[in-house]
Amino acid sequence: MSRPRIVIVGAGFAGYRTARTLARMSRNKADITLLNPTDYFLYLPLLPQVAVGILEPRRVAVSLTGTLPGVRLVLGEAHGLDMDARCVRYTDPEGGEGTLAYDRLVLAVGSVNKLLPIPGVAEHAHGFRGLPEALYLRDHVTRQMELAAAEDDRDRCAARCTFVVVGAGYTGTEVAAHGKMYTDAQVRSRPLRHGLRPRWLLLDIASRVLPEMDERLSRTADRVLRQRGVEVRMGTSVKEATHDGVLLTDGEFLPTRTLVWCVGVRPDPLVESTGQPLERGRLVVDPYLQVPGRPEVFACGDAAAVPDLDRPGKYTPMTAQHAWRQGRVAAVNVAASLGVCARRPYRHRDLGFVVDLGGARAAADPFGVPLSGPVAGAVTRGYHLAAMPGNRVRVAADWLLNAVLPRQAVQLGLVRSWSVPLDTASPELARTPGRPERGTGACGRSGGGGERSEPVHEGITEIIDNTEKAQLAGAEPPPHPADRELADSRPPEPEPATSRPGGEPARNQPGGEPARNQPGGEPARNQPGGEPARNQPGGEPAPERPAQPPGAEPGRVPHEHHPAPGPVRREDIPAEGDT
Repeated sequence: MSRPRIVIVGAGFAGYRTARTLARMSRNKADITLLNPTDYFLYLPLLPQVAVGILEPRRVAVSLTGTLPGVRLVLGEAHGLDMDARCVRYTDPEGGEGTLAYDRLVLAVGSVNKLLPIPGVAEHAHGFRGLPEALYLRDHVTRQMELAAAEDDRDRCAARCTFVVVGAGYTGTEVAAHGKMYTDAQVRSRPLRHGLRPRWLLLDIASRVLPEMDERLSRTADRVLRQRGVEVRMGTSVKEATHDGVLLTDGEFLPTRTLVWCVGVRPDPLVESTGQPLERGRLVVDPYLQVPGRPEVFACGDAAAVPDLDRPGKYTPMTAQHAWRQGRVAAVNVAASLGVCARRPYRHRDLGFVVDLGGARAAADPFGVPLSGPVAGAVTRGYHLAAMPGNRVRVAADWLLNAVLPRQAVQLGLVRSWSVPLDTASPELARTPGRPERGTGACGRSGGGGERSEPVHEGITEIIDNTEKAQLAGAEPPPHPADRELADSRPPEPEPATSRPGGEPARNQPGGEPARNQPGGEPARNQPGGEPARNQPGGEPAPERPAQPPGAEPGRVPHEHHPAPGPVRREDIPAEGDT
């Protein structure tokens, strides 16, 4: 008898726990495959500490291959399900397509940033769901503080050191609390001119901070934020966002260069492509986490609408605590469907919540006991160490070093603004030229076992480096004036060649088709370093070859003097906004 094939899509809290539990229960009697865009499990609760330099990024990234023995990892993004053929179609990081056949499927694809129809938000705001976004925010806040310190104009200085966080939930509260401490530390070592101080605002249309949690936690968090200097504005949100600032719903305009979007999450768009019943975008499942009518398909975490047995008619909220527990129940029920054990419904008991407010301050209510101050801080960090499936010693070491040494405020420049858009189906990946977007389509009936097809070249996202737009928004330094003079003095470009002997010119070669992602061309494919090629010799059409003089050898071209390629005037970039 062949070994059952179990495919788990997603390695968040639910998917990771499912894979780990199944690996222990199966004892190598099943083929367990984990499909995920990255090779790590991200411990999201500590991401705000990465954004302010307390923890290094790898501390919150737990290796999948190192902590999941017996589980086969396949790197890729699922973009199609065929439940009749029982297979998952995916695209790997290099653009190749593959399919995974299954006997049991667990959908744990998680969630992405929640969008609202507010003008300018998608273009000027950034979310907080993955490592790329946390690294970008760290660099951006550091850069704004450094530019503000060197700014002569008071108004521009004030705009650069004003930071707006929208959403007073778990994530937004921690980002504002840690961010205020981070910028205050920079000002102590390098004071701003005009006597200005960093200004952090936390906005939400709710009536209180942490509206989904106990009121005692809400009061503690509100008090700590206000004592620290964060402007907490409840009942207020963003009406419009521009590159100069944000217009609030109360009519006030705030000049700022930073808008952090933490209003919540929505299920991964892959769920909608299943064709199964949904509840507010989440896949409807029964108490055993099975999809009705599809006993071989299970779903858990943020992608699943799991009935709350303690509150009939309600569904469990989209929290990491529920996802972690549902992952274990999903693994047990998958094993039960294979005849290993008895299945069981998902039922939870609230263990309380913890909110890290920076330093020794926190708000916690373990088992319903409200705590605040240093005691809550100790409980919060102890809880995180116990909950992390790896890297505990490294995290504890970073906390110790941060307590005794000054924090390093440097920008690495590894993540650009255009590579972490708010509207993305993959917040765990920084957008790069040549990386395909998720597609749709059914699986091939003959595909299975992870076979790969030809690389996908259709549907690749065109990404233009919006450097000038970022400069207008104050996010990146402007080019040197000498570069503009060279661009202005460059002679007119020759007309593109209409024909060449020997067939079609090679792409990205001198004299060939315009290089992808060059001005006027298509996106570049597989460019090293992830950024679009700029001003490369292959980016412009070559002029016609001159005719050969009499007596010249066949195939030889008379020697010509070709000037070295210089800067090219960029006319394809809009004047405003930032992607």
